Amino acid sequence: MQLAKRAGAYVIATASPRSRAAVLAAGADEVIDHTDTEVVAAVGEPVDVLLNLAPISPDEFRALVGRVRDGGVVVSTTAWMPAPADEERGVRAVDVFVRSDVDQLTELVGLVDRGELTVQVDRRVPLSDLAALHAEAASGALRGKVVVVPGAAAA
Repeated sequence: MQLAKRAGAYVIATASPRSRAAVLAAGADEVIDHTDTEVVAAVGEPVDVLLNLAPISPDEFRALVGRVRDGGVVVSTTAWMPAPADEERGVRAVDVFVRSDVDQLTELVGLVDRGELTVQVDRRVPLSDLAALHAEAASGALRGKVVVVPGAAAA
């Protein structure tokens, strides 16, 4: 969200009530409570970009593509389900996983170092706890950013 706001975007985000304040603090202009509102019904105007960062049903994802303006783009980081497109309307689909671009990563580090971009790390865990962390994520209980620290200790 922070990068989208830096680029001048109007950001509509989804969050549960427990995350609403954090999402607003990160730069969202609007927050849709996905726990009690259908996102597709809440987005009335067409959007230029649909960015999906979380697992949703394939049916919901396809329905959301209808909210993207003609010529827009659907971007997804969910590895298990590709982003849907709508070729008839020129809506492109892009799947993004990792981009190891040294210049881009250096720029992001500079933004963090200058306090222009913040990364909320909720906790650090030792590498030896990685299996438990994956189990927590698979159960849906993982919340926030976690840094996995090599070695014996995590601060």
